[in-house]
Amino acid sequence: MALPHASMLTRRCLRLLTPQPVFLSSLPGWDCRQPTGETAAKRRRRKDGEGCSLPASSWEERLADAATPLWRLSYQEQLQVKYESLMEVLQSLTSHLLELRGGVQDPGGLCCPLQPVVPSPTVNGYRNKSTFSVNRGPDGNPKTVGLYVGTGRARNIVCVRTDHMKNIPLKHKQVAQCYEQFIRRSPLGSCILFHEGGHWRELVVRTSQHGHTMAVVTFHPQHLGQEALAAQKALLKEFFTCGPGAACALTSLYFQESTMTRCSHEQSPFQLLHGEPHIFEDVLDLTFRISPDAFFQVNTSGAEVLYQAVRELSQAATNTVLLDVCCGTGTIGLSLARHVSKVIGVEIVQKAVEDARWNAAFNGISNCEFHSGKAEAVLPELLSSWEDARPLVAVVNPSRAGIHHRVVRAIRSCRAIRRLLYISCKPEGEAMRNFLELCCPPNPRKKLEGEPFAPTLAVPFDMFPHTAHCELVLLLTR
Repeated sequence: MALPHASMLTRRCLRLLTPQPVFLSSLPGWDCRQPTGETAAKRRRRKDGEGCSLPASSWEERLADAATPLWRLSYQEQLQVKYESLMEVLQSLTSHLLELRGGVQDPGGLCCPLQPVVPSPTVNGYRNKSTFSVNRGPDGNPKTVGLYVGTGRARNIVCVRTDHMKNIPLKHKQVAQCYEQFIRRSPLGSCILFHEGGHWRELVVRTSQHGHTMAVVTFHPQHLGQEALAAQKALLKEFFTCGPGAACALTSLYFQESTMTRCSHEQSPFQLLHGEPHIFEDVLDLTFRISPDAFFQVNTSGAEVLYQAVRELSQAATNTVLLDVCCGTGTIGLSLARHVSKVIGVEIVQKAVEDARWNAAFNGISNCEFHSGKAEAVLPELLSSWEDARPLVAVVNPSRAGIHHRVVRAIRSCRAIRRLLYISCKPEGEAMRNFLELCCPPNPRKKLEGEPFAPTLAVPFDMFPHTAHCELVLLLTR
């Protein structure tokens, strides 16, 4: 039987697979006016263990619908949905570029060809990193470990276990369940809102194909002294090495004291409580060392397919210099290093840069240099004095926030860069702004000098099966 058209699937997914908001006030016995102090503790203790109107499986399915809205579709249908979505992104880019250039759009035309979505070699349990939150579950227990349904603004957050999540491997779910067991035994409360106190916060689990498992527990110290903190760290270590958590066979257990929602190792060091300081992963016959907060593609087998394509699209040759912006642990640059003359990587996370340098040395690669710092601080200085006669190819792989305006200006102003690969996991977001800045006519008012780039080819890669996200590689040339 023929599959439905992708646009039909897109509408169907938005209508049927996206869950409707869940308000806690609609649950029997739930009071949205959050009690405080001793009264709050008494009410929460009474709530612990109580049921609600929805069985556990319904909440878990609701979470799966929210976080992985395509999980009910066949994989082929998922790819069609994503292709249709990226077609709309490219149509939007085409329309904006025509406005900037004063042209007239060819009906149905695109600024460049869009290839079919390259499927992921692994469809289920592909994530090598998962972040679990701690909050109130559907039964009201404030020490539930899982993912959120609802929003803070609507005050309808429910933390639901991840049993139905197809993209999360069993090992990650096992560690999350053990962490929940540990904090429920602890007399210390969970830190749901910073100003209300509490200590136990999120859990990050990283795994590798080597069988390594790293767990990172984030803890709000509040007003605890060093002796009390040491006691909590000892209990956590004992639980995961000698107690029920030993079944997780952690190779690394980290503890981070944090008074902020998110903070780096420099702001609050990751403290190794047990095991090795790193986990290791193999990609394209290279071994990579990974620190607790270093960026690494979440889908390892998909990353191998992506990096092979980047090599082909870059047209890298033995006389090419590869500029790897937002390089993380150096995976892209190092995977191309043996095919180019030199690799220059730029990365904001210091620990990731240390990993990249170690990775280069361990794999016997000597033609790479990695710079630590914000790209908008490092790149303009690096490119403004560029005098190397060798061809320079740039690969940009930023977070969803995209690259800074100063990075765009530095790239445009560097005449040596004729070929640019922009890799984005959210091309309809801030990346769209970057595309337009890179491709628009010169604009002295915005300090966008130099010859503009032009979209040449768009190649999507499904790095996130079951979700609505897709990695897009946009080849820009001039």
